[in-house]
Amino acid sequence: LKSLEIEEKINKIRWLKRKNPAHFLLSTNDKTIKLWKVSERDKRAEGYNLRDESGTMRDPAGLTALRVPVLKPMELMVEASPRRIFANAHTYHINSISINSDQETYLSADDLRINLWHLEVTDQSFNIVDIKPTNMEELTEVITAAEFHPQDCNVFVYSSSKGTIRLCDMRAAALCDSHAKLFEEPEDPTNRSFFSEIISSISDVKFSNSGRYMISRDYLSVKVWDLHMETKPIETYPVHEYLRSKLCSLYENDC
Repeated sequence: LKSLEIEEKINKIRWLKRKNPAHFLLSTNDKTIKLWKVSERDKRAEGYNLRDESGTMRDPAGLTALRVPVLKPMELMVEASPRRIFANAHTYHINSISINSDQETYLSADDLRINLWHLEVTDQSFNIVDIKPTNMEELTEVITAAEFHPQDCNVFVYSSSKGTIRLCDMRAAALCDSHAKLFEEPEDPTNRSFFSEIISSISDVKFSNSGRYMISRDYLSVKVWDLHMETKPIETYPVHEYLRSKLCSLYENDC
């Protein structure tokens, strides 16, 4: 677990579905989630009645005629403004945010807990997963990533540093500490080494657009899982196989 000062960095960005010409996105650093509105302006209104072009107010008594303001083209301006700030809900560093398919709620995950938020409510969230042990010395794993299902608004998955992915159904219970499915590849005893546990830690997990498959990333490979088969991935792609012989020096350099 990290006990460090909060760095100036964004851990995740998630776009909301378009509802109007503006874009909305959620961003998070280690502690605070913000909802941003990004909009463009390329026209401005001219010809106001109660103020002149410089913006100073006119005396209403001196007005003799009414003008209809007109829209004139102007240089394109892009504005980004924080609309909501969701803070003070995580003890540990936030590693994931994921917007629900209902476009009303989202989850945020840190090392030991996952919270469920409503996009309109900034001052409260619901804790839906808590893997913190009573005694912190018994801690064996941390949450590394969490993601909502692209279609089923009640289903989400979270991955762990032990190389497991748990699928939870929010209809089963308010606290999703017991999972509905557990995706884990059985370890090959012939490949067992000092680094097995470290390199099996999953750094990210994503659903396919169909929601039937998910893809996970560990230190050396990418795996594709079928949601209907928990025992092993259907495809494994070695990405950094050449690092296997260099694990010792990577470990000593904290890489």
